[in-house]
Amino acid sequence: MKRLSIALACATFVPFTPLLACEPGLYRSPDGSARVAVTRPADRLRYTFADGRRGEVGAAESPLRCDRDQLVGAGDRSAPWVRVALNLTETQFTSHGQSLHGVLIEPPGATAASPLVVLVHGSERTSPTTGSYPYILAALGLRVFAYDKRGTGQSEGEYTQNFELLADDAAAAFAEARRLAAGRFTEIGYFGGSQGGWVAPLAATRSDPQFVAVGFGLMASPIEEDRDQVLTELRGQGASAQVLAAAREVTDATATLVRSHFTEGFDALAAVKARYGDSSWFRSIRGEYTGGILASSEADLRRIGRARFDNLELIWDYDAMAALPRVRARQLWILAEEDREAPPSVTLERLSRVRRDGADLEIYSFPGTDHGMVEYTRAPDGSRSYGRITDGYFRLLADWIAGRISGRYGRARQR
Repeated sequence: MKRLSIALACATFVPFTPLLACEPGLYRSPDGSARVAVTRPADRLRYTFADGRRGEVGAAESPLRCDRDQLVGAGDRSAPWVRVALNLTETQFTSHGQSLHGVLIEPPGATAASPLVVLVHGSERTSPTTGSYPYILAALGLRVFAYDKRGTGQSEGEYTQNFELLADDAAAAFAEARRLAAGRFTEIGYFGGSQGGWVAPLAATRSDPQFVAVGFGLMASPIEEDRDQVLTELRGQGASAQVLAAAREVTDATATLVRSHFTEGFDALAAVKARYGDSSWFRSIRGEYTGGILASSEADLRRIGRARFDNLELIWDYDAMAALPRVRARQLWILAEEDREAPPSVTLERLSRVRRDGADLEIYSFPGTDHGMVEYTRAPDGSRSYGRITDGYFRLLADWIAGRISGRYGRARQR
């Protein structure tokens, strides 16, 4: 669950750089051996290969550059990469009285034996078509339906993180995708990344998918997510069991505030601040929301706490486990083993329990990866520098959806 943050900085002069003209989309190499998704988030042209290599087009170490409106290999001044002519069908559909915008993306030459996957958002406010997933999954032979979350892109409504409403939107997208691609797919189901791991299984209880796939999602509530993030951060700093127990008191106090929509819990928060406020570990806390609450005065929390931390209709004690046993479709969960944003230990234990109770559920995890299945290097101070998406992740996702799992997928471990 990601949130927007606003930072103020001193104005600095930045020379004007015109937008690169190479169009976003899916490209193939001149010899046809490679595919790459080119996207333009925040006016920067980026590339993502199916093996997870990614970066900015034209950067110093980039294998690609934009030359005279054409995508070419770095140092290659001959044949350009060819834009793949995907079949795109745009549509508008309705959920709870709001018009939502979607697009069906079909790879050329796809047969009726190809499955159709509905992409369910994380917490981003950007259109999924500005990301790599639709193009990578199409490159791997899947039909894809992507849609703008309500209040974003070309969709009406107000942006929200209310899982119940978002699940209804996803179920409406599912129905529209099935209508548009009627007769041209075998199975249809969902993929949800991050926050989509809460939404996709719930949507599956309101529709009839054949599969549900989740990447780096959680089987924990938003309150549990914040608690586990705080504890994971402190463990990374070498915190003792005593410090971790004290940190639980802190997250219990901040949980009372958000759970009550900032009407209760101020005395408990003041007490933990008085007890631990001088400790270095206390000052290092970040979490999903606890760090921001600790950095705010009581007066500000009473005055604008809800506006700052509780304005997206989150169901703070959302019971993800309630939906999972009711999902009749086959399920895939892929976890990042070193995920700081969605710590996987509780999720793994709960998914294993559901599977023991009879759910058709497969679990894979990738070591050395953080949220988004991203590999990283660790500096001496514990900070992380992020690089590529781990090799094997996209192939595992697409092959499982298509029912063709075979061989190894990078460093993936089946759990």
